Amino acid sequence: MTDELGRVRQMWHLLEPLHAVVYYAPQAFEEAEALGLRTDELPQTSSGGTPRPGYFAWRAAPLGEAGARQVASAFYSFSPAMVGDYVPGVWRVSSPAKAIAGRLRAVDRTYRDVLGDAVASKELAEAAGLARRAAEAADCAGRPLAAANAALPWADEPHLVLWQAATRLREHRGDGHLAALLTAGLDPVESLVSFAGIGAAPAETFASRGWSEAEWTAARERLVARGLLTSDGTATADGRALRAEVERRTDEMAAAPWAALGPDDTARLSELLGAYWVAMLGTGLLPAQNTLGIGKV
Repeated sequence: MTDELGRVRQMWHLLEPLHAVVYYAPQAFEEAEALGLRTDELPQTSSGGTPRPGYFAWRAAPLGEAGARQVASAFYSFSPAMVGDYVPGVWRVSSPAKAIAGRLRAVDRTYRDVLGDAVASKELAEAAGLARRAAEAADCAGRPLAAANAALPWADEPHLVLWQAATRLREHRGDGHLAALLTAGLDPVESLVSFAGIGAAPAETFASRGWSEAEWTAARERLVARGLLTSDGTATADGRALRAEVERRTDEMAAAPWAALGPDDTARLSELLGAYWVAMLGTGLLPAQNTLGIGKV
């Protein structure tokens, strides 16, 4: 990996917890319930997954009242059956506009509780300004989730701008990652099975994506037939090489915002984000094992 792509990967690692905390924070669950998205009132989902309407509402809301097929396409690695458990049902409970407002309230409360006085610091304001510049430099052509988030107005307060920038950048990277998976010939469930095969996370971690045991097994058999996995689900040398190529392409397609920001300002943002990254991880809210395989790729 070149130094340039290494920096691109590092910035993703630093920004991801700042974005993802909204899916795990108790403040976010409270805001979801205030909108009527109550997990304790939902039946067991047909896909067998854990009820999680807040996640689907928060993440899909910028797409508008998108249907299950559109959301499943944009999210890619989720089982369409799981997506159908929530979409378009969440829009009968909360409009996308209300969900967008609700997730910003959740971020505001979470950041204030976790970062304390730092939300009003000049350092955070500087970090927000740098992250916003990078996010605004991201070309969103062919990237539906990045484009949908880029269409939203910026908040006034720096800590919310920081979260919005982190979200735009992670969806920009994520949309590019899906393109890399498609180029590699990995369908949604194969993308997870192959990722588990390189040890990114235990296979059971990926149960949160809603695929049945039969679907997982069938995908593994297809990858075995391609010479990418052994019969026990472990990646072969070819399988590891393909996943490495996917991650390299992903980094390449995520590099433009950081090239636009420039090496000095990117390094400064990295320095500023360190304390916030530590604070978010220190909450214990983010799962140690995750489907992104952060720290493994």
